[in-house]
Amino acid sequence: MDISAGIQASLAGRYASALFELASENGSVTAVETDLETLGEALRESDDLANATSNPQLSRGEQAKAVEAVAKHLGLSALTTNFLGVLAGNRRLSKLPAMIAAFKAIAAAQRGEVSATVTSAHALTDEQVRALKDKLTARVGRTVILTADEDPDLLGGLVVTIGSERIDASIRTRLNSLSQAMKA
Repeated sequence: MDISAGIQASLAGRYASALFELASENGSVTAVETDLETLGEALRESDDLANATSNPQLSRGEQAKAVEAVAKHLGLSALTTNFLGVLAGNRRLSKLPAMIAAFKAIAAAQRGEVSATVTSAHALTDEQVRALKDKLTARVGRTVILTADEDPDLLGGLVVTIGSERIDASIRTRLNSLSQAMKA
């Protein structure tokens, strides 16, 4: 399994890597990934759940009971539920959002996918998104999962981020560059 050193170096990455290996052995990567997406959504929507996972005043046992109840309510798999129990026992529940992101990155890499974000001044049409996705896929040689955002401050053009690479072809940046050149 090829996991980037950056992911493995972080605490969240080590836990996510271990969970991914267990899920791979059990043939349940997709189920665990779905569980983690559900859990991540619940963390974003419920302040109580977010507080329960990050409150240092709660004991390990109290956190374990809380996440076990949440896992049962959300219908999470046994592997994901056990993983949450380990996190509670090790006082690592506060790192859960980072672990979810790391697991998604590992699973996407295994499928040969790479995430990219395109930011434009105005909403892109489905055809424009599809064309951009095809060009980026050809450029990086892997399937690109594209997320489109809007930022009216760009004025026009695009800013594309693929991993740590950023391609800034926005009018705002061009105007700033021109302004700096004229000052010199």
